[in-house]
Amino acid sequence: MTMLDNILDPRDMDFLLYEFLNTELLLNRTCYAGHSTEIFSIMLEKTRQLANSHFANHYLQPEPTGSDGLLDTEFLDIRQAELDPLARTAEGWGALTQLGILSAHHRIEAGGMQLPDVICAAARAYLNAANFSASMLHNSTIAVANVINRLASDEQKALFLPSLLDGSFSATMAFTEPDQGSWLLDISTTAIEQSDGSYLLSGRKSFVNFAEHNITKNIVHLVLAKNISRQSGSEREKNVSLFIVPRQIIHGDGSWGALNDIQVVELHRKMGCQNAPSAVLDFGGSKGGATGYLIGNPARGIEYLFEMLNQSRLAVGLSAAALACRSYLTALNYARKRTQGCLLNQAKSNSTQVEIIQHADVRRMLLQQKCYAEGAMALSLYVSSLVEDVETAETEPERQRAAVLLDLLTPVVKAWPAKYGAKTCDLAMQVLGGYGYLREYMVEQLYRDQRVNSIREGTEAMQALDLLGRKIVRQDGYGLDIFSQEVRITLQRVEAIEDLVEFIDPMRNALECLNQVTEHLHRLIERNPERGMADANLYLDSFSRVVIGWTWLRQALVACRALSQNITEQSEEDVYFYQGKLQATRYYFDRELPLLFKQAEFLEETQPAFYTMRDEWF
Repeated sequence: MTMLDNILDPRDMDFLLYEFLNTELLLNRTCYAGHSTEIFSIMLEKTRQLANSHFANHYLQPEPTGSDGLLDTEFLDIRQAELDPLARTAEGWGALTQLGILSAHHRIEAGGMQLPDVICAAARAYLNAANFSASMLHNSTIAVANVINRLASDEQKALFLPSLLDGSFSATMAFTEPDQGSWLLDISTTAIEQSDGSYLLSGRKSFVNFAEHNITKNIVHLVLAKNISRQSGSEREKNVSLFIVPRQIIHGDGSWGALNDIQVVELHRKMGCQNAPSAVLDFGGSKGGATGYLIGNPARGIEYLFEMLNQSRLAVGLSAAALACRSYLTALNYARKRTQGCLLNQAKSNSTQVEIIQHADVRRMLLQQKCYAEGAMALSLYVSSLVEDVETAETEPERQRAAVLLDLLTPVVKAWPAKYGAKTCDLAMQVLGGYGYLREYMVEQLYRDQRVNSIREGTEAMQALDLLGRKIVRQDGYGLDIFSQEVRITLQRVEAIEDLVEFIDPMRNALECLNQVTEHLHRLIERNPERGMADANLYLDSFSRVVIGWTWLRQALVACRALSQNITEQSEEDVYFYQGKLQATRYYFDRELPLLFKQAEFLEETQPAFYTMRDEWF
């Protein structure tokens, strides 16, 4: 594998898109009739090349030091301080916008390429793997453009959407506040209605990535604020609304106005993601208010937020999967070249050193990484295919079924790739040994950057509460029933293939165990919600363990069929590739899936120690 392929494996991406997901079937849908798999492949290849030439080339960067002013919180001129470090990100931005990544999923009449969501997700995966930090800029811009396209007025769309899609503007999402984390009903930022229909916003937002820079002409901030009535001056009931707040005012006729009342007051000192400066933004602190424009209906900001968060959580899962894949491929490449030691049954003083991949424990770590990384990418692209089905499936029942599965699996795809992506990076550092700990080696930075994904857009605990409390209990297990049907359909297909019978009982037993635990927790929550939800995080991990097992079983099914058909016409590399999929499935079913049953015992405990622990005893 060349260094060009060391970001993501194109062979695995093709397998997932065209064999695992059968993406070419989307060409039968009216909206994609003018496309072809050749067009899809060209887009992905161009993105891969761009990822290497304009993103991977400046991924490794040292931590900023106090001497360059980046960490001076007393006086910050972020525009000047960040201009040089972000210069190469700006070059990548120009190449990315020229290729059309920002508008790829939008309709042709809107200036887009009208590509399926799953193809766009695969393209973004290359960019995420190449330079995760820099990718935050286009990921947030794409998300905000989608919101404006769906919710904004025609006038607002005319002012902002074309410039977001062509890359003239970038965008951020400013929701969290320094004193309020995820409980956004209690935000203090206010928006006071003006006589011309605009609003003046006052307040502070934290964790805003790319809050200020010179890469684009303007920055569009999407801001949550409490809507203050112009007539009464009081807060409206359920008054959290969503606003467009540009860095520089754009008048209705398209002319440019003054700079808005927005200031960077602090840069966050972060563990990783140094290519993506994160800041605290002050709105309205110097001129009495930042001009903003209500988007969508008033008092529906939280509702809109959850829709955006679901999209953002899928993006986080994809980013985590991409980083995990790159980390795994980096460790694999190293293990194939690094020589050290000899095999134990050949240990002699004059024995020739062997590549470390020949040591059993290194192969164990690499196979574990392969299970996590490729499992996470398969899950992320599968969920992207569900997004596509919700939008463009031919029948209403198909769209509804996809929507149920998408809703159910969103917390899984957010949490599992992030959690086990970090474990993948940790294992990669072990494979590299001491070099894995050094700043100048890739896996050290991959680990630091990966670690934030379990926190971004909601911690693991929030995803767990969402899954168990909202997706399972409130919906009375309907989504789980649909998922269980999908697993049983796969098992029926597997039963016809002799080489896969070893996986049938483990998968069936795991699904049965999950359903039993779910019923137990459901009953417990009805009696004692606090106790029933206390172990939601462990339930999320158990649920995810079954989902990934099913994902690997589906990959094994495709691989086994491929090996049984025209094997004499397949290249040696293809045969090895499919055998690798089968072996990874075997490892997952041998070592990872069985952990579910011990977790089930924990979930059925009456009074676990952590639940009965008291504050005073710590």
